[in-house]
Amino acid sequence: MRIGILGTGDVGCRLGTKLVSLGNDVRMGSRAAPNPKAAAWAMANGPKASAGTFADAAKFGEVVFNCTAGSVSLEALKLAGADNLGGKVLVDVANPLDFSKGMPPTLTVCNTDSLGEQIQRAFPDAKVVKALNTIGNEVMVKPRLVPGEHDTFLCGNDPQAKAKVVEILRAFGWKSPIDLGDMTAARGLEMMLPVWVRLMGAIQTRNFNFKIAR
Repeated sequence: MRIGILGTGDVGCRLGTKLVSLGNDVRMGSRAAPNPKAAAWAMANGPKASAGTFADAAKFGEVVFNCTAGSVSLEALKLAGADNLGGKVLVDVANPLDFSKGMPPTLTVCNTDSLGEQIQRAFPDAKVVKALNTIGNEVMVKPRLVPGEHDTFLCGNDPQAKAKVVEILRAFGWKSPIDLGDMTAARGLEMMLPVWVRLMGAIQTRNFNFKIAR
């Protein structure tokens, strides 16, 4: 499968490396090419990895991951191009975090809207699925870093798009991702981040996760 990664930060690099290791062809996109971080990532990951602009990566991918900072995601996706995203599964991993007043961050949107919904409205022809936004990037691709059973979540308006994302999550090692319904569920998923940030500070590790006890 061809996959586009938008963003050159820790999340984009971690997901891109994992997806290459699973046999996918992955192109990492940045605002402008050449980008030193994207080029270094591509060189480190061999012939199935490549780098370009946001538009290059979006056009290349059958599935596209938004791994940009939530505060600039809409701008980055506009650079990626609506035509390049149309009809494709767009996995939104970003969170609308505002660090302008320091730690802990606040949310730029919450309660009655979410970044996931804003992206879906801005790109109505894309099949947006919110996923992996409540987990540190190390655990995203290696769930066994956290002992025992624990959970990851997703939501979106298109059942087939969600099924494709579930396939990817299971390839990462997630046994039973929990589907929370349509894209309005992204409000709750994104509002989990203030708790996640506080937990990270309290227990001094990123390698933890939520478990739904039944």
